[in-house]
Amino acid sequence: MRIDALRARHVLVGDEVVPATLVVRDERIAAIEPYEHPTEGVVVQAPDSAYVVPGVVDTHVHVNEPGRTEWEGFLSATEAAALGGATTLVDMPLNSIPPTTTVEHLQVKQSAALGQLMVDVGFWGGAVPGNVADLEPLWRTGVFGFKCFLAPSGVDEFPPLAPDEFLLALREIARFDGLMIVHAEDATVLEAAPSPPSRAYADFVVSRPPAAETQAIRQVLDGARETGARVHVLHLSSARALDMLADAKAEGLRVTVETCPHYLTFAAETIPDASPQFKCCPPIRDAGNREELWAALREGVIDCVVSDHSPATAEEKHRGGGDLQQAWGGVSGLQVGFAAMASEARSRGIPLAQVSRWMSRHTADLVGLTAKGRIEVGADADLAVYDTAAPFRVEATNLAHKNPISAYDGLTYDGRVVRTVVRGNAIDVDRPDHDWGRQLLRG
Repeated sequence: MRIDALRARHVLVGDEVVPATLVVRDERIAAIEPYEHPTEGVVVQAPDSAYVVPGVVDTHVHVNEPGRTEWEGFLSATEAAALGGATTLVDMPLNSIPPTTTVEHLQVKQSAALGQLMVDVGFWGGAVPGNVADLEPLWRTGVFGFKCFLAPSGVDEFPPLAPDEFLLALREIARFDGLMIVHAEDATVLEAAPSPPSRAYADFVVSRPPAAETQAIRQVLDGARETGARVHVLHLSSARALDMLADAKAEGLRVTVETCPHYLTFAAETIPDASPQFKCCPPIRDAGNREELWAALREGVIDCVVSDHSPATAEEKHRGGGDLQQAWGGVSGLQVGFAAMASEARSRGIPLAQVSRWMSRHTADLVGLTAKGRIEVGADADLAVYDTAAPFRVEATNLAHKNPISAYDGLTYDGRVVRTVVRGNAIDVDRPDHDWGRQLLRG
């Protein structure tokens, strides 16, 4: 339903939580009034125990449609997003077939999304060997940047860039001031690491050592230094790269960094063996490493937190019968990420306002969506109502994700999103029943 106002005792406006009535007009926040402000029309009243925060802007989601829609699709992914408080997604260019590496392939993706979006969705392009000439046309068409791999991606149709190819693509992207986002694991280091068949999670972690990340990030930073390009390090898992990244920022390189809720929630030593729902690349590391990532978030070395929702079918996740070298790597957490982060942050004395900055404002700013990720006059009326008195027991079979597999299965959080508003359209998370989303283009 379209609303005219949302009233709550706790509204995150800027860096402050205040009682307020948000007046909505033409899909935007038209005014921020005192709590008691009289308002006509459809007014949603949030529970007194709830916080109204900007809708999450999740810039790292693998929707997989078309081509691998049985893994996930626009309808299921955007419903999961809405149920978890995300009002905007940016879809990754791989795992779908065809990958988003040409304008024609982007148009295939856009056609597949028609009529299926519960939240707003934008698109990343891809940088692969041989498509340098496609990068600027994709940028002009409206992708938000370009993803590349420096090691095999896991799917043959999206190969990695060799060092010379990476530098060539980076020079081209710098020329039109685009953005390169990088899966930063080094192929040479991975090839040298032991990777025998094993059901042990500890063996899987050894097969993806921290050196793979640090070596690849060094290559990314050297490329940024040489070309002047904007670069973004995806899903940072290893704390050993933090000093290098901090130094690069102090130097003035245009580099930003993300990590994910699963790296901030779990620890390798507590993950059961033969549990592919926890497998992702780079891997979840130990508890000490996790706490260093939290410290880097507080210090601003890491800029933002995204889901890296990368689902697959049960057949793919359980390939190899528990052998983690064979199982598909990816954590399904789109619907759970905000609740998990809010709970983990609270246990560390970190306010919800800071979590919102990491997951909404900073991600929106990363892709230039300056009307999203914030509650201010003129911004899109994208809102999440997070109720601290509404327990959330995660059951994979009850998530909107197409395949009921999740590392968060069985966990209980002491708060959940009870209402999501997409550009002034209120979605009942217990009965999501409408297609509110639109496709977004850069600029």
